[in-house]
Amino acid sequence: MITLKPNENKEIVKKYFDDNGFKFLATSGVLEAKCAEEILGFCLYYLDKEGMEILKLSPNDDLSLADGILRSTIHVACEKFVLNITYGENADASLFEKLNFIKDKEKRLLDADKLFGGCNCHN
Repeated sequence: MITLKPNENKEIVKKYFDDNGFKFLATSGVLEAKCAEEILGFCLYYLDKEGMEILKLSPNDDLSLADGILRSTIHVACEKFVLNITYGENADASLFEKLNFIKDKEKRLLDADKLFGGCNCHN
């Protein structure tokens, strides 16, 4: 069974950020997709009361898994009443486009309302 949830261990979160070349902050978070103890994918983000910035979504070659990880990450923000969700300037924008989650390309804004619909992935 696949589980998708944030890892609350700050040392593990810091390692993800270090390994992927991002600065670790108090607002840093990682959502992991796991099957038992095997990590299938992850999403790195910064989250505070003003918004969420998604830095990296992996994998980018399995759209169904990436869609589930992205939806779960957006859900984490929505649980905190945060709907201003953007992707970082170095994030793979083409992945968000394939997943049909981009609301405003110029502002790098993702559409949190898509969380409540079905998968709209585009190959």
